[in-house]
Amino acid sequence: MRDGRAKFRRIRALTVKETRQIFRDPSSLAIGVVFPLMMILLFGYGLNLDVNRVAVAVVDEDHSPDSSALIGDFRLSRYFAVTAANSMAEAQSLVIGREADGIVRIPSDFSRRWHRGDAEVQLLVNGTDANEGRIIAAYAEGPIAQWSATAAISGGAPAVGPVIVVDRMWFNESNDSHFFIVPGLIVLVMTIIGAFLTAMVVAREWERGTLESLFVTPVEPGEILASKVIPYFGLGMVGFVLCLLAGKFLFHVPLRGSFPLLCLSSMVYLLVALGIGLLISTLVKSQFLASQLAMLLTFLPAMMLSGFLYDIRSMPAVIRGITYIMPARYAVALMQSLFLAGNVGSVVWPSLGILAAMAATLLALTRRASRKELS
Repeated sequence: MRDGRAKFRRIRALTVKETRQIFRDPSSLAIGVVFPLMMILLFGYGLNLDVNRVAVAVVDEDHSPDSSALIGDFRLSRYFAVTAANSMAEAQSLVIGREADGIVRIPSDFSRRWHRGDAEVQLLVNGTDANEGRIIAAYAEGPIAQWSATAAISGGAPAVGPVIVVDRMWFNESNDSHFFIVPGLIVLVMTIIGAFLTAMVVAREWERGTLESLFVTPVEPGEILASKVIPYFGLGMVGFVLCLLAGKFLFHVPLRGSFPLLCLSSMVYLLVALGIGLLISTLVKSQFLASQLAMLLTFLPAMMLSGFLYDIRSMPAVIRGITYIMPARYAVALMQSLFLAGNVGSVVWPSLGILAAMAATLLALTRRASRKELS
């Protein structure tokens, strides 16, 4: 009982010391508080996967009421900003000069062939960005289908009537990429706070020589690690709350899952990030090397291999296999499911279980490595 009280007092004293150190260190506060706000604002507003107001040059070689009506539907679409071009040469110069991203060419026999049932409209898209080119090509089908359906109803139906597709964007009705980005940003922020900051904690103590002064005290390695985890865990949760508020009030991302489950998932992943950072700093003993390893092992995989920006299913088989050992993969799946789809048990519980196992393993490895260094 007495040993337990003494252990608690030692952990509390070390935690208070570490917390004061955080408030005295401007870089820790900047990474823990300012950096999450900067990331959520820069990535949230600057990183937009939606394609809106695409500049297209329209070449009308038919000059008929039908072609004018089709151009009108392109002008009414929120996805396109239409510029009229008098010839294909003029339209091509607009694309080459990056003043337009595509060309819609309406041939001279468009109206006659449409009434016959085999009309064609040529679409040329700037393929520099292949993904954006595919999106523009898919969006261009919308105004054409809309015009075709309206014209058929008005009495000018072609030989083969149009097929009207009624679609719905499941889990993201407004088709807003922020709904997809913000949950991933929360994972990215907690990765940086948890791994990057703690990766330099023990390494900084080794460089300054302050750990040696603890060797002659009754403090145990586990108590030192606990005192490192607790304040940075609190700092990470502050970053989580800031991201959550920004997602809710700035980007209006819905939360369809359980809020307590979301908090639990965030805490478990934060423990994983803290474990990675502490293990790196315990083994390396150099702030510079620890920060580089933290960037290489946590931030870059969280950005590139977690499904945050790129679909994992589109990656080569070898890279897909590597993603299974990346904690951020499971955290991103958790966040996106809880925010957009709700409490999907087949996604939430397996991912949460894997993250909990990773957290326990990393903290145990850190404890073991610390025992070797501090004994």
